[in-house]
Amino acid sequence: MINQDNGPELHSRRTQFLKRMVQFARDQALRIRLAYYPPYHSKYNAIEHCWGILENHWNGELLDDVDAVLEFARTMTWNGKKPEVELLCGTYRKGIRLSPRQMKVVEKHVTRDAELGKWFLDIDGPSLRLG
Repeated sequence: MINQDNGPELHSRRTQFLKRMVQFARDQALRIRLAYYPPYHSKYNAIEHCWGILENHWNGELLDDVDAVLEFARTMTWNGKKPEVELLCGTYRKGIRLSPRQMKVVEKHVTRDAELGKWFLDIDGPSLRLG
């Protein structure tokens, strides 16, 4: 199960995101359940707790360059663990969408919960590998 924060980049109707999750499930032969937190319920999302810890760690310090931010992120601890921090320098292309026809192909591999289809869905990678 992958818990999702339901932000606009990851919600269950994002064409590129779902396409990539179906591809990942197939490539890794995994059954994946995506479970989305309801909007405005960050208190249930563990990663959201991390940001408060990071803010306390830098404690009003001047974050005047990328190196300073990275160093604070690398040296924080949360639940006794240090994060792996990496700067990504690539460009995220926006506006790339699948056509409705392409999305139908992706949706064939997605099973949405009958009552909560927007919030829970399954991707069965092992069956994709055989097909």
